[in-house]
Amino acid sequence: MEKEFIDLFALQSALKQGVESLFPKRVWIKAEVSAIKARSGGHCYMELSQSDGNGLIAKASAIIWSSKYRFIAPYFESVTGSPLAEGMAVLVEVQVNYSQLYGLSLIINDIDPEYSVGVKELERQKTIERLQKEGLMGLQKDLQLPLLPYRLAVISAEDAAGYRDFMRHVEENPYGFRLDISLYPALMQGADCPSSIIAAMDAVMEDADGYDAVLILRGGGAKLDLACYDDYSLAAVIAQYPLPVLTAIGHDQDYHVCDMVAHEFVKTPTALADFIIGIYETEDERLSSLQTRMSLAFSNKIYAAESALNSLQARVKGGFALKIAAMEAALNVLEARFKAADPRVILERGYALAVDAEGVVLKGAAGHSAGDKVSVMFCDGTLDCTVDSIKMN
Repeated sequence: MEKEFIDLFALQSALKQGVESLFPKRVWIKAEVSAIKARSGGHCYMELSQSDGNGLIAKASAIIWSSKYRFIAPYFESVTGSPLAEGMAVLVEVQVNYSQLYGLSLIINDIDPEYSVGVKELERQKTIERLQKEGLMGLQKDLQLPLLPYRLAVISAEDAAGYRDFMRHVEENPYGFRLDISLYPALMQGADCPSSIIAAMDAVMEDADGYDAVLILRGGGAKLDLACYDDYSLAAVIAQYPLPVLTAIGHDQDYHVCDMVAHEFVKTPTALADFIIGIYETEDERLSSLQTRMSLAFSNKIYAAESALNSLQARVKGGFALKIAAMEAALNVLEARFKAADPRVILERGYALAVDAEGVVLKGAAGHSAGDKVSVMFCDGTLDCTVDSIKMN
């Protein structure tokens, strides 16, 4: 028994006719940009999607022809302040198109820039405004990161490439610094990401041993995957956390609300490892500089003490030399005076010294009488004499 059939082209043609007849005119639709690529020829190819709490529920390919894109793109950026990018919610005017070869596609004719700041971006801005109004934006900045943060609690997925990169960078640092790092696993993307990270942060606080800081690591990903880091609840917990929170979420182009409220943020887990190691490197250089300065100060102190000692030694030697010279001079004067007072020296000049019989020096003729015995001393001998007479001047 032969089966009835139609060929594929006929089926696709019927679908084309049916689909395009449902939407003969352009229609405005809202969706999220999950992928975008501008080709060198000027055309822009996009993937539009829609998600709910359970994940992706619809997607479709879309294209903006170059004749439209060269006007739409700059106008969109001038109004919104941002170029068309992944993760944005958009309101687009499309012509529904069905091709027998390529299936369903949406030809974008216009984009409403007032809407296209994106639902996620609007929520993000509202979250920022709320945190600012509640005074939570700067609380983490008031905390003091320890001089050398040693005990670190890392919140990340155990099998995440970003966490592995962080650990490898820390463990293989060229200085040989060693840190005490504990992992607290959490979901790092999806609707349950904020609550999972909050639970991990609670577990850190319940740990008996205190930590110096908490590190949240996520090695990048699609815009939709990272939207959870703009969540108000997670940002509020980070802002009010009693320990310094350091974040490394996404790649260079990403900047999330969680980054804004954190004590410190860097772009990648590897950069965060460099930041931590850099703290130790700076302190090591400071200590090395201090050691050099202390060594130089001690050397200068010893040199100054040696110089002072040498100067004192020279002064003592000079003082003693002057003292000895003065004493020698005084001794020479005294010796000269002794020599000058020596009676023998006087006698050598032709003088004579007369003494009575008792040996007392005669200082004059008075008080003596004839017959007294006297002795007259010369330099070469003594004359014993008797006084015959006395003549007074």
